[in-house]
Amino acid sequence: MRYDAVILAGGRATRLGGTPKPGIVVGGASLLDHALAATAEAESTAVVGPRDAVAQPRCSLVVTREDPPFGGPVAGLDAGLRALDRPGAPPWVLLLAVDVPGAAAAVPALCAALSDEPDADGAHLVRADRAQWLVGIYRRAALGAALRAVDPHGAAVRRLVASMRLITVPDETGTSDDVDTWEDVNRLTARHAVGHTEEGER
Repeated sequence: MRYDAVILAGGRATRLGGTPKPGIVVGGASLLDHALAATAEAESTAVVGPRDAVAQPRCSLVVTREDPPFGGPVAGLDAGLRALDRPGAPPWVLLLAVDVPGAAAAVPALCAALSDEPDADGAHLVRADRAQWLVGIYRRAALGAALRAVDPHGAAVRRLVASMRLITVPDETGTSDDVDTWEDVNRLTARHAVGHTEEGER
């Protein structure tokens, strides 16, 4: 399955005292590094956020920003897609929020869901009946059409995807749990440590 990736990394992080989320360490790696690991199979990746968020750029990685900044996730997605626009771009886009350190585990399940229903416009996780649209893979053409129908700045993701035919993938293990507070950092770091201990015991 061919796809690009957009990582949304430009929020205000107000509940973290304004500490930029991309550099926050969870389980021995920054949130941005976790997100980049999740996009390892993407042909190109756009990080939407401050230019200094990426310490070591690579050839398949671009850094961009919505204008004006802090326009919300839909504006960030729009900026990311524009940065990745090129002839022969893959038909699918992996969309991730930078603050979901477990996202890498979701990508195979999302791809499998779409391979089973190739006519769908995308697939995203659902956790406890709550849609996790920012851990999903979407058809590029469907995103483009939806973006043309809204003003991206300040738009709700719910409104953007309302007309799309989407597959929901249950998240039973908290793969989509995100980092909004320092308590979340501690909780997800502890989970990461337990996971590594269990792998070592096996």
